[in-house]
Amino acid sequence: MKRFFFAAFAALSGCGPFWVDPYITVKESSLNWVEIHYYNLNSKPIKRIAVFLSGGGYVKVRKGTSELVSNDFASRHKDENWDDIRWSQRTVDPGHVKDIFQNLVNWGLLDMEKIGQKSKAKHFDRFMAVKANIDNQAYYRQENIYEVSPELAEQLYDVVQEFNDVTR
Repeated sequence: MKRFFFAAFAALSGCGPFWVDPYITVKESSLNWVEIHYYNLNSKPIKRIAVFLSGGGYVKVRKGTSELVSNDFASRHKDENWDDIRWSQRTVDPGHVKDIFQNLVNWGLLDMEKIGQKSKAKHFDRFMAVKANIDNQAYYRQENIYEVSPELAEQLYDVVQEFNDVTR
């Protein structure tokens, strides 16, 4: 009987992985990363931008109308937009990247309960998808972030715009 009460007390007092807090304080780590895919659905062909940020400060940006912007394994090589892809890569201060990650966490990137509250809009002119691994908490969904969390989508869009100066 004593074991039952001890186990119940331990579970309620926070000992063990009873609940994972999605609003964490991000640590500077090269193991953290975020990948954002943004599509402007108003243009024909669709304009795409993909931004990959590593916690160590590595940034890779791909931009264009080719499917290769968002899919390394795209197979429609006869498509007229196949070669419309520009890219750049650079390093930035890891502290700045940590601040970006912290802002995204504060806006609910890792909060699975927040994600899933659908927008009432019927049509979306933009599509945003994100994958992330921040302090061993992973996020990956195929949903349009503009549909499930418009506020988070705008924060992600700001990150895309910050690094959207592809020159190659």
